Amino acid sequence: MNIQDYIRDIPDFPKPGILFKDITPLLADHKALVSCVGQLVDLIPKDVKIDKVVGIEARGFIMGSMIAERLEAGFIPVRKKGKLPYDVHSKSYNLEYGDDSLEIHVDAIKAGENVLIHDDVLATGGTAKAVCELVEELGGVVVQCNFIMELSFLNGSAKLGTPASALLKY
Repeated sequence: MNIQDYIRDIPDFPKPGILFKDITPLLADHKALVSCVGQLVDLIPKDVKIDKVVGIEARGFIMGSMIAERLEAGFIPVRKKGKLPYDVHSKSYNLEYGDDSLEIHVDAIKAGENVLIHDDVLATGGTAKAVCELVEELGGVVVQCNFIMELSFLNGSAKLGTPASALLKY
């Protein structure tokens, strides 16, 4: 199934000059959603057991949890500051328009666990890199970052320092 057929372009969102890639048509179609999750699982090295899948707020939660179920792995949400209810480990990072902070529960990942990081889109790489650092600071081993799509003209994968894969590249 061609996942591209289920990605809608929204011009000038969230601000003028941005072409937003909307995945809600993909999420609304059961066959497309299941196919996309299967294709994302197929991006993962077959010779590595994944212990945890980390989903990045918020769209990374949707397919990240479905990937975790397929891999028989745990699912870990990484959220913006102040959204998690337990003790957290935080990472601040720079965005093109300011700073932000992400958090993960301090007991979410055990030392040596193999971790897959998932989000819907890889743009500049700042968010994904911060999540990789959070995982590594807890002792996890980032096996791969995977995405539905990559905006390759922004060169975000070069910033990650870990393998990255995407189903679609723009």
